Amino acid sequence: MSESNKSPHILNTSSNLLGLCFLVLTYIRVQKLQSITIIDDVITIAIVFFMASSILSFLSLRSNTKKSESFENIADYTFLIGLFLLFGITMLVAFNISK
Repeated sequence: MSESNKSPHILNTSSNLLGLCFLVLTYIRVQKLQSITIIDDVITIAIVFFMASSILSFLSLRSNTKKSESFENIADYTFLIGLFLLFGITMLVAFNISK
């Protein structure tokens, strides 16, 4: 196992943010907010990255081989991409750019 052992933190945080993304996507669909399709699309991409990060982090925790560190590094980068996407969504909402 790697010395930094970031996988439990990545797994916990990415699964929480995954739930948040699903909540926002569900809200958009239920309210039928057609004017924010950019947010809809970006949130879907963020869901994919957070899901991939969660899966890779879980695999890193379960593996005792050299692949564990590789899974952890990939999970770390996919999580970071998901965070940047979530930041972009926040800026779209905050500055009302999505219209």
